[in-house]
Amino acid sequence: MSFPLLTATAALPAVGAIATAAVPAERRTAAKWLALLVSLGTLALGAVQLVRFEPGGDRYQLTESHAWIKDFGVRYELGVDGIGVALIALTALLIPFIIVAGWHDADPLETHNSRWRPTQGFFALILAVEAMVVLSFEATDVFLFYILFEAMLIPMYFLIGGFGDRAHEHGDEAAATQRSYAAVKFLLYNLVGGLIMLAAVIGLYVVAGTFSLDEIAAARANGSLDMATNTERLLFLGFFFAFAVKAPLWPLHTWLPNAMGEATAPVAVLITAVVDKVGTFAMLRFCLQLFPEASKWATPVILVLAVISIIYGALLAVGQRDIKRLVAYASISHFGFIVMGIFAMTTQGQSGATLYMVNHGISTAALMLVAGFLISRRGSRLIADYGGVQKVAPLLAGTFLVGGLATLSLPGLAPFVSEFLVLVGTFSRYPAIGVIATLGIVLAALYVLVLYQRTMTGPVKAEVQGMPDLKVRELLVVAPLIALLVFLGVYPKPLTDIVNPAVQHTMSDVHKKDPKPVVEAAQ
Repeated sequence: MSFPLLTATAALPAVGAIATAAVPAERRTAAKWLALLVSLGTLALGAVQLVRFEPGGDRYQLTESHAWIKDFGVRYELGVDGIGVALIALTALLIPFIIVAGWHDADPLETHNSRWRPTQGFFALILAVEAMVVLSFEATDVFLFYILFEAMLIPMYFLIGGFGDRAHEHGDEAAATQRSYAAVKFLLYNLVGGLIMLAAVIGLYVVAGTFSLDEIAAARANGSLDMATNTERLLFLGFFFAFAVKAPLWPLHTWLPNAMGEATAPVAVLITAVVDKVGTFAMLRFCLQLFPEASKWATPVILVLAVISIIYGALLAVGQRDIKRLVAYASISHFGFIVMGIFAMTTQGQSGATLYMVNHGISTAALMLVAGFLISRRGSRLIADYGGVQKVAPLLAGTFLVGGLATLSLPGLAPFVSEFLVLVGTFSRYPAIGVIATLGIVLAALYVLVLYQRTMTGPVKAEVQGMPDLKVRELLVVAPLIALLVFLGVYPKPLTDIVNPAVQHTMSDVHKKDPKPVVEAAQ
């Protein structure tokens, strides 16, 4: 029996979470180091997956299949395609940086009204989320995926509600109320989406008699599974609604600014750079593969929603006074680009969307973590409370600028390649949608550059005087992310070689081919 690499990649952080939570209360530093070592071990296993994955091989590789709940036809089935293995690598890469960035976020507060914060619990919850996200990218059984899709809400709820942003704490009961509100809103939105998806999962089993993606695909290929049109559309809507909440897509997005605003910066990165990618990934793996005709039927409406997300998120980012909420609204705009690329139904669009998931994760992590370092120094999330930071902390300002330039998709940085492919792929089939979406690029330049100008340039404010520059620990977090943004911006081929074959399979699922270029005859 071959080594179960996929199971091991998810089991290591799960076991690590239990071990970290069990560390004695007075050994907080030991718990931190244990969590970091576990995350590095998971990164090593993710790297092994990348090495063993053959882009030109079978669609799902490194597969595992075991009986689980026989009476209900549920199996423990795992497998990765190029999209899944890329997102597992992204998750495994970001978690160590999240842990190091949040090294002191769960230490006991030194205030008269502070309560002891369980450091062990904070890092254990991060590892638990990693385990569930990795396994969700590997699951090829629909019911197994659904369980993971819902279960990851529990540790995320406690990370948002129990370990919120300290900039507004210090005995402030209103801040605790806002944090609880954000956590409950996050949970309720995603639970409603999950319950609707559960109904669709049950309906799929009634129609197909199985939860296995491979068996459903085989039944479609040999003609033994023929869904009625209305049935397929209803099932598609049940799945898509849950994924649109998780993504998040307008108008189901309103939980994200609250959650990211009240969470610590590392947890905000965990939300938008890791957990939310499960929603867009699932659109490719489940919506398009299980319901190809319904996906094409719903495409016009979804593209309109995606464009609204792009423009709406960017406009609200322009008007934000809170740094973290600005990044949250920028992410809503970026997720609009991802969804637009997926449902453009072109090779360039879907390749760009997959690259966008990876590149957005890296760029958002870089920008949000540097913003977190900035906020921890000043104790405020308000843009107006800053000014002239580049004169007293040039490294902090420089890394903040690079993260911002990546967010606006500057050529030479990784997000540019993915955004360009999404726009090209969309324009070739839906030119009007592509043209409107380009407005999001202009607005992105506006909110990023205005943010930098107001916080980093101009006269040095009195409260900023004496602000320390980035420390060694913080540089160890930011420098590799910036280096990766530059590398993938200049040379994205290693990533495109992995994801392109998987995109071709998805295009085959929906029976779509790229539109031929229209060349006007010379008059």
